Amino acid sequence: MVFEIGAASAADVTLMAEWAAGEGWNPGLTDARAFVVADPRGFLVGRMDGEPVTCISVVRYGEAFGFLGIYIARPDVRGRGLGYQTWQAGMARLAGRTVGLDGVVAQQENYRRSGFQLAWTSVRFEGPAPEVEPPPGIRIVDARDIPFDLLAAYDRRFFGAPRDAFLAAWSSLPARSARVAVRDGDIVGFAVLRDAHAASRIGPLFAADGSIAHALVSSLARARDAATVAVDVPGVNPAAVSWAQDAGWAPSFETARMYTGEPPGIDHGGLFGITSLELG
Repeated sequence: MVFEIGAASAADVTLMAEWAAGEGWNPGLTDARAFVVADPRGFLVGRMDGEPVTCISVVRYGEAFGFLGIYIARPDVRGRGLGYQTWQAGMARLAGRTVGLDGVVAQQENYRRSGFQLAWTSVRFEGPAPEVEPPPGIRIVDARDIPFDLLAAYDRRFFGAPRDAFLAAWSSLPARSARVAVRDGDIVGFAVLRDAHAASRIGPLFAADGSIAHALVSSLARARDAATVAVDVPGVNPAAVSWAQDAGWAPSFETARMYTGEPPGIDHGGLFGITSLELG
């Protein structure tokens, strides 16, 4: 048998998203189409005699940052070292960069042995979408109506690296909706909701405060007729954790945000929900 690792095709990335759904990670239904745009060569597939059996995403952002995700070995080939070979190939592609990941907590020690250090844990909270109106002075508008350079600059405050091509696709693909909160002409919140296999996923969710975050979630849920929503809330922002708990949402999943070097500088206080477990 021959095992080879190479760049994924668009069809392979769709398969990777299906594998992620099989792991219970509940990606958005059209997420794979935005993944490919982020970094066309940032997805690797390991093939056994031509058949995909392992995968990993290793997306480069800017000149110094990268994010690792979708690290999966098909269940029938686990325990044979094929996944680790794929991991090594992926890390080689990100050599010289600070690398981040959102991994399951059970693998935290393995990631630490590969040079990653824990920055925070994120908890996915799920529950019914609130039905609220925006706070006084806040307008909720379609993200597509905002000049894209302003939206990209706002996004960078909470992600720490440029990702303009990905952001354009992520906020405008089918089966999703994107909203921006505006106050006195300034952006004070941004969120995207994607239809998913289970609860509708919201991410990113950036907001100046909890009331704006609730207004964004409420507007998005109405736009997509979403009864139940899920947000990956970062523990690095205690106010966001309290916000989700006060909404009565239940924790359903936990991940560990880890980095190989100095984490990118971001506005933790406005980070209510990370964009995706796969690409950061």
